[in-house]
Amino acid sequence: MGLTRRTFSLFLAMTPGIGGRSVTRILARNDLLNRTPEEFMRLSTEAYIEEYRLSRKAAVNLANDPEAQVDRVQVLEKRLTGLGVTLISSADAHYPPMVEQMDPDPPGILFLYGNARLLEANTFCVLSSRNARPADLDLIEKLSEEGVLRSEVLVSGHDKPEYKRSAIVPLRWGSPRILCLDRGLFTALGSELSHDASHEALLWREKFDPKTDLVVSPFRPEAGFVGVNNQVRDRLIGCLSKRLAFVHMSEGGNMDKVAKLALKAGRRVEVSDRIPNYRSWAEQGARVIAS
Repeated sequence: MGLTRRTFSLFLAMTPGIGGRSVTRILARNDLLNRTPEEFMRLSTEAYIEEYRLSRKAAVNLANDPEAQVDRVQVLEKRLTGLGVTLISSADAHYPPMVEQMDPDPPGILFLYGNARLLEANTFCVLSSRNARPADLDLIEKLSEEGVLRSEVLVSGHDKPEYKRSAIVPLRWGSPRILCLDRGLFTALGSELSHDASHEALLWREKFDPKTDLVVSPFRPEAGFVGVNNQVRDRLIGCLSKRLAFVHMSEGGNMDKVAKLALKAGRRVEVSDRIPNYRSWAEQGARVIAS
């Protein structure tokens, strides 16, 4: 079959039961053993389980007519390539170092669509737990605008009120942004990747602009949303940001965890004085945002 590393990575990522960490583990072990994709695909189900620590479900799926699976993946790869989508695994040298530096369990696979140069920019995010109050939403917008006007690149999500409030700000100023998804590219942007993930963007432009913005998804292109996806997305947003501002945090919640990871990684963390335990965060090294 003569599979390239990219095709093989996509083949693994599209196999049910194989997550991002498993993809990375397979690629790393194959490199160690100098094992080609073709040799890997001729292994037994038991070898997948014992050597690569895969679940039986994943091992059975891998062994189920791999040539037909490869044919389907090559069709998908051609489609993704034609649309300008890049696939990178955490075993690749060009995997974003900011993600691995902060997240002890980084996504194994990332699908990138758009202006990938933004990953090297001076990035920031404005984060909030759910159920932010109206005053919190106003502060999210204010802090987002201040960052954009300082020529920082906003990293945001697209589908909850707290993210929507920040994601629209760069559009007003014609500035770029990075959107991290909690679902697949095709699910969020449509089959031609022309719809903007944020419906509010229609006020400023008719369709998504890949020359300006970047969309990042750690999920299969046609994957829908499931409950744990928002945690992966929130961590990814934090990881891709050099500066993280927190407006509202639920103690012990996902934003609380992201803030702790950011401080441990030496990122600049800012917390609003509206957060009840903001003094504790300040003692840990966070800067206080006076509201």
